[in-house]
Amino acid sequence: MSDPQPSVPPPQPSSPSRKPLVVAVSVLGVVALGTGWYILKNKGEPPSTPPPPAAAAPTPPAQPEAPQPPGPPLPALDQSDTRTRELAGAMSTDPELQKWLAFEGLIRRFTAASANIAEGESPRAVLPFLAPQGAFQVVERNGRTFIAPESFARYDTVARALTSLDTQATATTYKALKPLVDQAFAEIAPPGQRFDETLSRAIQRMLDTPVPEGDLEVVDTPGVNYAYAAPELEQLSAAQKHLLRMGPANARALQAKLRELHGALGLPAAGR
Repeated sequence: MSDPQPSVPPPQPSSPSRKPLVVAVSVLGVVALGTGWYILKNKGEPPSTPPPPAAAAPTPPAQPEAPQPPGPPLPALDQSDTRTRELAGAMSTDPELQKWLAFEGLIRRFTAASANIAEGESPRAVLPFLAPQGAFQVVERNGRTFIAPESFARYDTVARALTSLDTQATATTYKALKPLVDQAFAEIAPPGQRFDETLSRAIQRMLDTPVPEGDLEVVDTPGVNYAYAAPELEQLSAAQKHLLRMGPANARALQAKLRELHGALGLPAAGR
């Protein structure tokens, strides 16, 4: 039996030194003794008139920040993998992500996968490296069938790599590669569509996926596939079912990271 459709997709700081405290107390002591000596010496004498305060030096006008030098020009889309790996490598040091970056056509894969998810389709065709290792497993209890924990564990590595993304570094990389992303999107999208809107819809679709508590029950269907027993889960899109197959813990962790990224990327609100 195969999966339910669809199947793709510091060190602790040392104790602060007491030296600054000792110095401060000493300074205060000297000031106090000096003030007391002055008062006793001049007791009964009229206070002298203090000199007028010196005129404050004018504050120099704030200087505008120097403009940042532009980065090197982007390569052509067909030759963009090397530059993409250089920039995307800063997003995470997770070894699994580094393996994914070894594939070719990275910009086009990311763009097509986002478009697929936005439409509710599985991204498996363009992201085959996200497929889990091992067979889908179920467990029988009291005459009912549930997805086995071992099936969810197959996605632990993928979830770890995706949630390891540094949010700000990812936003910086996205901004730097955006012209190439837009170019790749124009190859597959209807005229007038913007990639920012598509990516926002893709993220929102994942965030709208209900992640149940507890076990996920499935039923054996004619053929070779399982289906979710709960109608509200079985009617979800293929992309959303793929998220569920990662297991509740992995799915919720990924949803949390997607919320961070949606804000950091400055994406528009998803259209309904």
